[in-house]
Amino acid sequence: MPTKWMHRAFLVVGLAALASLAAHAQTDVAASLYGAFSGTTTGNGITQSPSNAAGGLLEVRHIAKPWFGYEGTYSFNRANQKYTGINSCSGIGCPITTIQAISANAHEFTGDWVASLKIHNLRPFALAGAGLLLNVPSGQSISISCVGTCLPFLPVNATTTTTKPVFVYGAGLDWKLAPHIGLRFQYRGNLYKVPDISTLFTSASAFTHTAEPMLGAYFRFCGSG
Repeated sequence: MPTKWMHRAFLVVGLAALASLAAHAQTDVAASLYGAFSGTTTGNGITQSPSNAAGGLLEVRHIAKPWFGYEGTYSFNRANQKYTGINSCSGIGCPITTIQAISANAHEFTGDWVASLKIHNLRPFALAGAGLLLNVPSGQSISISCVGTCLPFLPVNATTTTTKPVFVYGAGLDWKLAPHIGLRFQYRGNLYKVPDISTLFTSASAFTHTAEPMLGAYFRFCGSG
């Protein structure tokens, strides 16, 4: 008989613990607008200059415990690149400066761990994760400073699509305005190898960083945090 009561007691305690965790669990979707800011990278005699751009981010986030959870994200922004290289023509030593400007779109998919803490109507959070960055060229223009015998053959299409692993980190703040709606302020940093979307140049083989300050809104399906 005591054993049955002990089993029942453990069952009640276990159900209470699960109910407590479920009460703290949260699932939300969010949409944000951001600016993508990347610096110039130089390597292997190539200077690669990405343009700054605006973009959008979609998130699905689940906080499984009071302070820990995970999310999946998709983001899109324009990712135009300019490649600059200097060479010399054989025989006459004429220096050639070749500039290739490529229009491109960047698609990023990540999975992130999220740590957060509820403080009244605020929930500060930090995140870290990894994913894939897909760069898809949509056009190009090429200019060369030396002509005549120094003019090399230029292919009609000197671009290619690339996929690179990306490491993501960031921090932010959720501000609850209503039981299921709020604002999300965050900063995300992306670390990855420069996209090799040009076939005119060798790879710079260098890491680069993109900073993304964001402002968005979330809708919370369940949970009171």
